[in-house]
Parts: sequence; C-alpha cells; structure tokens
Amino acid sequence: DVVIVGAGPAGLSAAIRIKQRAAQLGKEVSVVVLEKGSEPGAHILSGAVIDPKALTELIPDWKAKGAPLNQPVTDDAYVFLNADGGGTRVPNLFLPPFANNHGNYIASLGKVVRWLAAQAEELGVEIFPGFAAAELLYDEQGAVRGVATGNMGIGKDGEPTENFQLGMELRGKYTVFAEGSRGHLGKQLI
Repeated sequence: DVVIVGAGPAGLSAAIRIKQRAAQLGKEVSVVVLEKGSEPGAHILSGAVIDPKALTELIPDWKAKGAPLNQPVTDDAYVFLNADGGGTRVPNLFLPPFANNHGNYIASLGKVVRWLAAQAEELGVEIFPGFAAAELLYDEQGAVRGVATGNMGIGKDGEPTENFQLGMELRGKYTVFAEGSRGHLGKQLI
C-alpha cells in the first residue's frame, strides 16, 4: 500500500504512524521502507541534540521501550572562537529561547534510527536495507506509483557478474520520499 524511500527518522516515523493509524481504524496496510545503507542508521550523521516532543507523540512509552536517549542536556554553552584558538562564552541570559536545550537529550542519531527501525518492524513494517531506489515509476496518468531499485552485481566494466540481480519494482498506492535533502529521486520530482 505504501512505499517509503529512506529509513531515516522521517521515513521510519511515517511508517510507524501509518501502521498505528491503520491499527486504530482496524485496517491492514502494508508498508515497505527502502534504505540504501547496509542497515537503518548507516547513512546518517551521528551526534544530535533531540527534543523528545515528537517522539513522545509518536511512541508515548519510548522510555519504557528502551529508546537510546539516555543523556539529558545539563548545560548550554555558546562560544565565539578567536583566531588565537581561544574563545569567549556568551552568557546564557543573552541567548534566544530556541537556544535553550534543557529537556532535550544528547544522542547518537544512528542508534535512534536503529531503534526506530526495530519499533517499525514490530508493527509489521518491512524494511529493505541495501536497496537504493534508482528510478521513479509512473502510472498511465503520470502519477508516481512507486520506485525501482537498481540492478546489483554489475562489474566495473558495466557487465553483469555471477552475482547479478535484476532490480525490483515496488509499487504502492502511495509513495513517500524521505531520502533527505539531497535525495536524487526527490530532485527528479522537483
């Protein structure tokens, strides 16, 4: 029913929410997530300061489920660096409200994404790591109806090797592009 390109925080959150809503409505919805990395979280920046508000809305019992948000922010420090290698700290009194990270957590985003993937799989989401979406698929009216993965097992000379696998087509009623700001399929759509 739904094909999601990208197993980052946005793609996995979308998959989880779709499955949650389907369960609330008593409907069965199939959700597939394609991830170009070897596993969810393999192609993501590591460190982050995370506001848990959206996670609490998505998975209210995230603490009990072992989300890897273990280090709360204890201090904010903004420093102007000098040319000589030193710096001057800005007093917190002069910082804008958005710069206050109290209530947030310092976390490895890669670990958070792997945890989200496990939560999604528990709900029945199918995640295909190691499969990059390579091509958009359109229906007769020109609407996007899915994606195709690239062929695997192509040698440096461009010829199929003994490990050749033909790419597969994933078609759905809905296709969600969560491949990030530099995603090549998103750029084609735009």
